[in-house]
Amino acid sequence: MIPDCIFCQIIKGELPCAKVYEDDRIISFLDINPVNAGHTLVLPKTHYGTIFEMPEQEYMACTIACRKIAMAVFRGTSAAGLNLLQNNFRPAGQLIDHVHFHLIPRYPQDKFLHAWPGKPYHQGELERVVKKIRAEF
Repeated sequence: MIPDCIFCQIIKGELPCAKVYEDDRIISFLDINPVNAGHTLVLPKTHYGTIFEMPEQEYMACTIACRKIAMAVFRGTSAAGLNLLQNNFRPAGQLIDHVHFHLIPRYPQDKFLHAWPGKPYHQGELERVVKKIRAEF
């Protein structure tokens, strides 16, 4: 636990939350600034800044919980769709340095931008990028 981490404070019961789910490794609660009502966060009780710090077992516990909670959020909000998002570091949109997953119920009229501006690779770029990524395994 990190004393100044808002999520660690919630886990310890020092700050309130609208808890959706909890087990021995995971806690889940409603986001206080939701994209849509029912926007839920899922996080490990152990503090990790990003998924890159998490042991595989902890990551697996989170993803299993995400699936279970996502089904409840989807049905409980009568959503038309659902996004599962996870951000790492500020350039990717991470605002709290405790790894967490967003479950966002979606509706046709919500106007939340769900697609980013994709663009094709330049000549030869795809091959160079895939080679660099494969070299990291």
